[in-house]
Amino acid sequence: MRKFLASMSLVICSLAIIYAQTEKSAQSGSAEAESGKIRIASCQFPISSDIMENLRWIEKQLTEAKLRKVDIVHFPECALSGYPGVDMESLDDFDWKLLQKATDSVLTLARTFKTWVILGSIHPLSEGNKPHNCLYLINHEGEILDRYDKRFCTSGDLQCFSPGDHFVNFKVNGVDCGLLICYDIRFPELYREYRKSETDVIFQSFHNARQGKGSIHPIIMHITAQARAATNYFYMSLTNSSAPESWPCYFITPDGLVRNKLEKNVPGILISDIDTGEKYYDASKTYRSGAINGILNSGETVSDSLSLNKQRH
Repeated sequence: MRKFLASMSLVICSLAIIYAQTEKSAQSGSAEAESGKIRIASCQFPISSDIMENLRWIEKQLTEAKLRKVDIVHFPECALSGYPGVDMESLDDFDWKLLQKATDSVLTLARTFKTWVILGSIHPLSEGNKPHNCLYLINHEGEILDRYDKRFCTSGDLQCFSPGDHFVNFKVNGVDCGLLICYDIRFPELYREYRKSETDVIFQSFHNARQGKGSIHPIIMHITAQARAATNYFYMSLTNSSAPESWPCYFITPDGLVRNKLEKNVPGILISDIDTGEKYYDASKTYRSGAINGILNSGETVSDSLSLNKQRH
């Protein structure tokens, strides 16, 4: 608790510096508009059912990210709301008004800091319909530009959530970005669709925390993401709750390599820079477009009786 209070004091003391930086960045913003470069903060903290505690972590990490001159801050799945079925048993008696007020606080901070924010939360629907598990896309003016709703919900998710039906693409400094959530990683078709739209980076939020020892997720999730990145040639920012047992934030380059990651089960921010002018190894580049369009071989096939007869050597 003392460490937390001390860190919050540092946050408050840093605000004056941030305001000065914000003014300076606003003056140079037009020069960055199409630079093809962005700095990302991929965040992890122990998400819980306590909305106000989650908000304090988000405010703290947003402040640190601004001090580190970040363009966009990426939070995990259900970062503000908590994750039903894991952080809390269900959405029964959920405080929707408090969630709305907390969301407004994040919007205000994004506007104050002139920072883009990808915020994991829950979006309510009309009475009788389950809410969406979502990512709010908040621009540097503190406006919700769009919302990605988790398209592939697990069987457990479907007890609490309605699945989404759309992709979200947006640009920051000329870098084309897309959003996905957790279980979406099991469906390569989603990544192919983002490749068709010439996406440069995928921001994918997870909540693989409070798991039992020996869970397979810490082993396979980043490896699966590495394959998605390499076969489609885009960067990937992976965020997760740091509540034990979890796996940490990763940043993956278009060649499928892990550039860096955080320590597991510990709160933190992973700072990563993207420059779309940089070139990476891309093994499938020559034939990817054809494969996406149904041409499932390289080169030209031949008409030959020895090729047609599959039962002789």
